Amino acid sequence: MSTTQRQKVVIIGAGIVGTNLADELVSRGWTDITVVDQGPLHMPGGSTSHAPGLVFQTSPSKTMTLLARYTVEKLLSLEADGQTCFNQVGGLEIATTPERLQDLKRKHGYASSWGIESRLVSTEECLERYPLLNRNLVLGGLHIPSDGLALAARATQLLMERTRTAGVRYLGSTPVTGIERTNEHVTGVVTPTGTIPADIIVSCAGFWGVEVGAMVGLSVPLLPLAHQYAKTTAVPTLAGRPINALPNGRNASFPILRYQDQDLYYREHGDQYGIGYYGHRPMPVVAASLGVTPKQVDEHHMPSRLEFTAEDFEPAWKMTRELLPALQQTQIADGFNGVFSFTPDGGPLVGEAPNLKGFYVAEAVWVTHSAGVARAVAEMLTLGRSQIDLTECELSRFEEAQTTRAYVEETSQQNFVEIYDILHPLQPKESPRNLRTSPFFARQKELGAFFLELGGWERPFWYDANAKLLDYLPTEWRPVERDPWSARYHSPIIAVEAWKTRNAVAMYDMTSFHRFEVSGPGAFHLLQRLSTADIPPQSGSIQYTLLLNDYGGIRSDVFVAGLDDNTFQIGANTAIDLQYLVREARRQGRDDGSRWVQVRDITGNTCCIGVWGPRAGDVFKDVSLDDISNQGLPYFGVKAATIRGIPVTLLRKSYVGEFGWEIQASAEYGQQLWDTLWQAGQPHGLVAAGRAAFNALRLEKGYRTWGVDMTTEHNPFEAGVEFAIDTRKQGEFVGRMALANLSKGPVSRKLRCLTVNDGRSMVLGKEPVYYNKKPVGYVTSAAFGYTVRKPVAYAWLSSGIAQGESVEVEYFGRRIQATVMQEPLYDPEMRRLMDDPPATGTVLQKLLKHRL
Repeated sequence: MSTTQRQKVVIIGAGIVGTNLADELVSRGWTDITVVDQGPLHMPGGSTSHAPGLVFQTSPSKTMTLLARYTVEKLLSLEADGQTCFNQVGGLEIATTPERLQDLKRKHGYASSWGIESRLVSTEECLERYPLLNRNLVLGGLHIPSDGLALAARATQLLMERTRTAGVRYLGSTPVTGIERTNEHVTGVVTPTGTIPADIIVSCAGFWGVEVGAMVGLSVPLLPLAHQYAKTTAVPTLAGRPINALPNGRNASFPILRYQDQDLYYREHGDQYGIGYYGHRPMPVVAASLGVTPKQVDEHHMPSRLEFTAEDFEPAWKMTRELLPALQQTQIADGFNGVFSFTPDGGPLVGEAPNLKGFYVAEAVWVTHSAGVARAVAEMLTLGRSQIDLTECELSRFEEAQTTRAYVEETSQQNFVEIYDILHPLQPKESPRNLRTSPFFARQKELGAFFLELGGWERPFWYDANAKLLDYLPTEWRPVERDPWSARYHSPIIAVEAWKTRNAVAMYDMTSFHRFEVSGPGAFHLLQRLSTADIPPQSGSIQYTLLLNDYGGIRSDVFVAGLDDNTFQIGANTAIDLQYLVREARRQGRDDGSRWVQVRDITGNTCCIGVWGPRAGDVFKDVSLDDISNQGLPYFGVKAATIRGIPVTLLRKSYVGEFGWEIQASAEYGQQLWDTLWQAGQPHGLVAAGRAAFNALRLEKGYRTWGVDMTTEHNPFEAGVEFAIDTRKQGEFVGRMALANLSKGPVSRKLRCLTVNDGRSMVLGKEPVYYNKKPVGYVTSAAFGYTVRKPVAYAWLSSGIAQGESVEVEYFGRRIQATVMQEPLYDPEMRRLMDDPPATGTVLQKLLKHRL
């Protein structure tokens, strides 16, 4: 990414995101910036103009928490006349049910993991901090001192003032009517008064982002929804306290308050109370129907402030007066239905459009994360990467099916309904379901598969048909009892499927894993340029490699399989990988037409079964004459084969640490392939196994999952994947210079393997890890290790913590003793993967017969 200051930047939207982005770019030396807004600059009329401004920083997402933390820091630094743009009154989340009280313990763990000071408080302490609460309802709470109230509209004006001084142009009452482009690159923003030249365009248009995206043929997956907010008349106990009359211009003294059990939140407005409510029916809005923003906008008349529907607010008003009895002496003085942006997974939309170079979006960003997102986008534009991993925010993270309007509308409304619900980390969407299924789906249902959804795919986690084998489990493999939280979306059957994989053979549906085909005369050069490993030019081999950014951060890890001299198959992680490969292929083709590359997503057109275990060879030899010995197909080899007339591709690799293959075929052969392997496998003890056993076995083997165990924030030396770097590789590749520097310096943190000392206490991920009673890291992923008979977790820890030392993992407020272990826990010599398949069962009998 170019860092030249000659880039002409146009930002669409002068709200809290757009003005922060202009400020962040100015601070990095970029000054040729124009900000346009269809509304008047003093109050543009978007979500910023009416946002209540409550900033609760902590969430299950590290990314979102860090973006919010920077927003607090930035707003505290904005000051004029001795007043900042952030009232740091603290945040108080209360529990009125035992379930919420437990959830607050989990949230306290998140805060500790992400470096936010927080404290669990008793009922009495809640009343001390918030005397208006009904003592009889509150069971306890979570207090975060650094939370508070963002004065978003004020911050926007201050940011405009200081960026204007640096040369930024602001054009109010100027609607955008089109985007000009040449050769797949933006060149300008069209307005009624003319075209503004642009090398880079960033849409910060909020809920109008769908319409702006449509101007360039980009489907922006967000849905505008109305959210109720009301103000009371003066509260008698606060009477006579005008807005902004408190020291330093503050208009509140109590902490901002969340009553999530009833979908409510509260803040003070001088002597009035503000009440926000998410418990009403979803109210979708079509932004285009709001018309052109008038030149006169005020606090009560703006496009994003719709008419209040009092009947929807009645339950909220009743519950509010129960929680805060002092409000029983007040009435609703004013209310409105304010428009905000929601997305299918609740996250912002940030990044460059896949179909148009130079067109970026920063949409569905609430005030809470506004400055953080603005800084991240500024870093992307000036440095080529954000210091905070943006995978959860990346525009291209969604699968194609997830960007359709029907999917966006349904799932975004579901997110609105669930915004304050207690959600389990494995909890799937209720609808839409069965959107994407593998060709094996009918057979899996016959076996009683329990499905969870990800990316629209139905993925089996275990099979009820295996329950009958629980009685045959050896004592040392029997599952331990779990606490209620970790027992959700879990079954003791998982132990059977792990046992069968390690001791017989199991088949896993691998269809939903991303598979891309990279072909053309420039395919090898492209992959060499992007990969840390040396890609073998000849077909028949698989290479595990990393994709890095220019700073050595891990963009992804992939498997590259050579199918022929100019065709490679990529086993990838997300749709983001696809867009990266497509973008780099286009760039390479523009630079050198003789090195053109085609990148195709073949995931939906193909299917894949993993057949793994010590008897996998027995199953295969009963259905194929192809040589699967180390001579015929060595570890990390790939070749074409046939299974009873079905053309397949065999990839000898395994994420569960056992001998076997990924067997791929065209989707049309899928059910026949399943049936063939299933029937042949029955004499050898084959079972179908699900994703839960898969995850447990991969942790025992020490295999990382990108996006969970490692991200762009980590480099290979920290993440323990430096073996994927080929130091003898000739030529340059992305990140090579950064790696050379990183390899010389100390490593301050490491991804480490932990086992739980008591052999039974489970954790699920994102819990804080303590060493000498101080937080030193957090868990990434965890599962019960059935082979090693202990819960296994991976965690980011300070590098000074040595192997064999004891740490504590905090789980719902309880400290669990764990030990830092050498990894991998299972088969460190790799013999189970690399040796020839053992001759057992019917295969052994056939060999003896042949010799005789």
